[in-house]
Amino acid sequence: MYPNILRHPGPTPIPKKVELAMAQDMISHRSAEFVELYRETTERVKPVFGTKQDILLLPSGGTAALEAAVVNITSPGDEVVVVTVGAFGDYFVSICEKYGLNVHKLQKEWGEACTKEELGDFLKTLSNIKAVFVTYNETSTGVLNPVGQLGEAVREHSDAIFIVDGVSAIGGAPAKMDEWGIDILVTGSQKAMMLPPGLALLAVSEKAWKVIESNDSSAYYLSLLSYREWNEKGMTPNTPAVSLIMGLSAVCDLIEEEGGFSKTVERHKVMKNMVRKSMNALSIDLLTTDEYASPTITAIRTPEGLDLGNYLGHLKKKYHLDFAGGLGPLQGKIFRFGHMGYCFPSDILEAVSLMEAGLQDFSYPFEPGAGVKAAQEVYLSSVKKQ
Repeated sequence: MYPNILRHPGPTPIPKKVELAMAQDMISHRSAEFVELYRETTERVKPVFGTKQDILLLPSGGTAALEAAVVNITSPGDEVVVVTVGAFGDYFVSICEKYGLNVHKLQKEWGEACTKEELGDFLKTLSNIKAVFVTYNETSTGVLNPVGQLGEAVREHSDAIFIVDGVSAIGGAPAKMDEWGIDILVTGSQKAMMLPPGLALLAVSEKAWKVIESNDSSAYYLSLLSYREWNEKGMTPNTPAVSLIMGLSAVCDLIEEEGGFSKTVERHKVMKNMVRKSMNALSIDLLTTDEYASPTITAIRTPEGLDLGNYLGHLKKKYHLDFAGGLGPLQGKIFRFGHMGYCFPSDILEAVSLMEAGLQDFSYPFEPGAGVKAAQEVYLSSVKKQ
């Protein structure tokens, strides 16, 4: 039985060390053992967020944490801005509208990033903005928004709370929550954090806590004040995902074994460049520019003359290589190559090689080995610099 080569934008492959950690005997979430696990693990995750703030752990997917940010910060009728550059920016719009907020949507074409100047100009036309919501890494397009610069625009043109969806970025992309002025930063376990789905991680600034304290929120299960209160005890208000927290501790081990989070970020950057250079060598177009390209996922345009559905199905059936298709208006027009979390340059070489095998099966015109060679050159160049 061949293993499935999962190159999706999430869920992603799980390291054996993490699987073994999650297979430990269960412990009570009200025990001294859990308090020690919780406190040590959340402290060790802080560098991944780039924050000194406490990390809160929610037994949920990332979407619940996004909803928690909305319901704890805002009240019906509040004015908010949502920057959307794809499907997951639209998620934020839907959540905000569900809670009766007056949403001002800064919409960019799918495949483009939002710049500081664009957000600044947009905010200049508005007043009384309670919060600005931005997706750091847009999973549907492979765009990495410059959230550090966007945070500057928020501070220069408003007093709004700056809330960032980092679900497919945190763990693979640089994150400097405190330095960038991010007030709430959210991620999920099943992307670059190398865990199965079911755990959300969230950090809140002092500025945001003051707003939350004064906000008359209707949240119960998603009450961040409740999570903060129980966090001080080294626990969560409700039953947590204990096994996933055990796995998260192992993830922290792996990051430290790699040489620290900066090394993890550098590996993702190398893999991004490997994928992009290999596609260039195969004359296959990419959706995004190099400037705003994601280090965790690459959106690849459908090669001319190729039936994408048949091609992706063929890769999975014959070569066990599993890519994700496009979403929304990009369905059938792109496929998405995930290179986040438990993924290494050798995995990129394997996937590109199998891609080429599939292209040959479909009689696609290209120079065999060109993509692999280009990816290999990027990797060898990175090794020489170490």
